[in-house]
Amino acid sequence: MEVLQCSATRFSSQFAVNRNHHFTPKTYRCTLQVLQWKPQYTLRTQASIGYGKFRGFNHKFILLNKSFDSHWSFLSMSCRCRLASKKHAVKVTNLLQKFRRRVSVPFFQLVLTVFLVTSISVAVSSTPSWALSEENLLFLEAWRTIDRAYVDKTFNGQSWFRYRENALRNEPMNTREETYMAIRKMIATLNDPFSRFLEPEKFKSLRSGTQGALTGVGLSIGYQTVSDGSPAGLVVISVYPGGPADRAGILNGDVIMAIDDMSSATMGIYDAADRLQGPEGSSVKLTILSGSEIKHLGLTREKVSLNPVKSKLCEIPGSGKDSPRIGYIKLTTFNQNASGAVKEAIEALRSNNVNAFVLDLRDNGGGLFPEGIEIAKIWLDKGVIVYICDSRGVRDIYDTDGTNTIAASEPLAVLVNKGTASASEILAGALKDNKRAVLFGEPTYGKGKIQSVFQLSDGSGLAVTVARYETPAHTDIDKVGVIPDHPLPKSFPKDADGFCGCLQEPASACYLNRGQLFSR
Repeated sequence: MEVLQCSATRFSSQFAVNRNHHFTPKTYRCTLQVLQWKPQYTLRTQASIGYGKFRGFNHKFILLNKSFDSHWSFLSMSCRCRLASKKHAVKVTNLLQKFRRRVSVPFFQLVLTVFLVTSISVAVSSTPSWALSEENLLFLEAWRTIDRAYVDKTFNGQSWFRYRENALRNEPMNTREETYMAIRKMIATLNDPFSRFLEPEKFKSLRSGTQGALTGVGLSIGYQTVSDGSPAGLVVISVYPGGPADRAGILNGDVIMAIDDMSSATMGIYDAADRLQGPEGSSVKLTILSGSEIKHLGLTREKVSLNPVKSKLCEIPGSGKDSPRIGYIKLTTFNQNASGAVKEAIEALRSNNVNAFVLDLRDNGGGLFPEGIEIAKIWLDKGVIVYICDSRGVRDIYDTDGTNTIAASEPLAVLVNKGTASASEILAGALKDNKRAVLFGEPTYGKGKIQSVFQLSDGSGLAVTVARYETPAHTDIDKVGVIPDHPLPKSFPKDADGFCGCLQEPASACYLNRGQLFSR
């Protein structure tokens, strides 16, 4: 006796969530198939049905498995029904009627019942078979945000849909804090130190930082980029002039060993940043390795006003009207005021008849990506600024046609160092590769990835790595940095007065004449 199997293939439990969240009908289908034509057979049917509705989770399946005997001949057939469409159920019915005279009534009824129940009841059901709570919906909102925006569409080699269904089934989400924890765990699976979850207060603090003010100790920190036997910890990329850390003597390149007696060896960069920030007037203890010296410092947090630009006119000794007049512009961060402040500085210096500019990006840890693009447009009359890439290659190009250019002709030198990171590197790379500027200093930090910040419905947020970038010469600077054209003299000052002194005093150890500064 031959055995024929007639089965409805499983619908993955993704279906139940997908019903309201980006359900793709073509992805899921059920198949009913009679395999052979035999005069005598046993028909065995198996379908996953639950109280008249197809259940999304395996543990809620109700298994129907029955056998019938018949002596009718039957032609081989295969019928498929796509979800969310009644017309397929009608097609199945018509197809079955063509063979009805060859099939026993019990068999026909069973086949039709299996198809109509698994097809129509799933199609017309507009909600999952379980109720999604408010916490579930917040988790799904975060999942969807990452699904759409994250640069690596393999999601660190895992099934992103499978992770979602497993999390909804297994992660406790009864309170808002449990939901936040579930979101953090989800992001951790990406193994991306720059993507993170921000509670409402942290999200608000981040936004205030990009808008021009921040309460903290005035430090920009990053991961160490070399493995030369130096101790584990987070490195100081830049120190905000005049801030608490600057007054305490913390220097670029110092290693933060501990924050409030908690080791930073395994501390994430954003966890550390959160610990450094806090209410104005509160204190924080830092253990710093500066060279070979370990320092234990107590700092008081204060509101740091992030004025992004300082400028100065440097007059170089010369003869008459042709004496060099150099406009020095120091850009410390890329907040929402940065491009406007750079334009104002250029116009103010130009009114004093400058004939060359120096843009100092040393210790600028970056900030808002769009501001970096806008500042590049100030200096470039044409050309590519940056290529935005994902796992499949270039996906977007930022360039300029000269519409926003106000300073494309004067000689330009750009100063960079290890504290030059992120948006600063985009700007420096664009000016170098387009041969608009000569770069001086040391290789930059090497952060070749871009994050975007997304607000969730409850006021929390996500910072998500959305792309990597390449300079106009298609150089991937991640963990390498932008390589300058020339080094700077040792102990070259970082303040405007000191810079001007190095150009004005030939006897100075940091002396750099105008010809050296602007020549390739």
